[in-house]
Amino acid sequence: MAHKRYKASQERTPWSRLKPREEAILDRGFYHVQSVPYKVSLRWIFYRLYQEGFYKDKADYKNRFTKLFSRARHTFFKEWRPDTLEDETRKVIKRLYGCADLDAAAEEMAGNILDAARVYLDHFYRQPNYIELWFEARAMAGQFEHFTRDIDLIPMGGTASIPYKWTIAKRLEAAAEKYGKPIIILYFGDFDPAGRVIQEVIEKDVRTWTRAEFSLIWCGLTEGQVKRYEIPISIEGKGYQWEALSHEAAGEIIGEAVSKYVREDIMDEVDAEAEEFEESWRDRLEAVLEELRK
Repeated sequence: MAHKRYKASQERTPWSRLKPREEAILDRGFYHVQSVPYKVSLRWIFYRLYQEGFYKDKADYKNRFTKLFSRARHTFFKEWRPDTLEDETRKVIKRLYGCADLDAAAEEMAGNILDAARVYLDHFYRQPNYIELWFEARAMAGQFEHFTRDIDLIPMGGTASIPYKWTIAKRLEAAAEKYGKPIIILYFGDFDPAGRVIQEVIEKDVRTWTRAEFSLIWCGLTEGQVKRYEIPISIEGKGYQWEALSHEAAGEIIGEAVSKYVREDIMDEVDAEAEEFEESWRDRLEAVLEELRK
């Protein structure tokens, strides 16, 4: 029955009143979705269209934009789907898992053993500093994953909760004990009064609750970056938001910040060592597993 309802939702055509301009906006929005290799938020799409002149002011965001794009995803308009964009607030917590029978479980176990034979070397043992990336725009986590490698990412999503800040404080203590070297936090947030307040509150509480010494460096947005990338004022009209950055601009800002404190040649060196060692172990494990299957 559920399948029939789903199929019917795809076959409905509630777009008889769709204006050519609205269709052009949806098509352009989907173009931007496909232009990057990670999921993006609804707000990110708005800023792309806002900068291209499809929308004029912040009132358009709630009054026209969100309704149009919500309708497109609900009704499967062209290639739009309910899961096309990143949810800015929620994630499903998956807890149910299992195989159909023991034969399938045994086969999966063999695969899991081979997967577990991965060798990882922590490059921060060889780096001059230990680095973490903290950022305000939680919905853009995929963007930070795309432009960085082997660095822990700490999304804030606005004012962080007390338990979350406590966890971060204890993480830094563990990192200080583990690496015994300077800790540097690269922070990315909105260029507006709220963004600075959020950063200051988070930093104050974390410093209060951790015994670890650390430096926090504001990497963006800055006034210079706003001018350099011609970022438009936020839809709230109170500053400049990270989501307003293009894919390329975000990559430049993140890359420039990380490259100052993390040596990529060290990362390449430890990856090559791990890969060589891993291959030798996997060959031996595959031979053992083959014997067990007989």
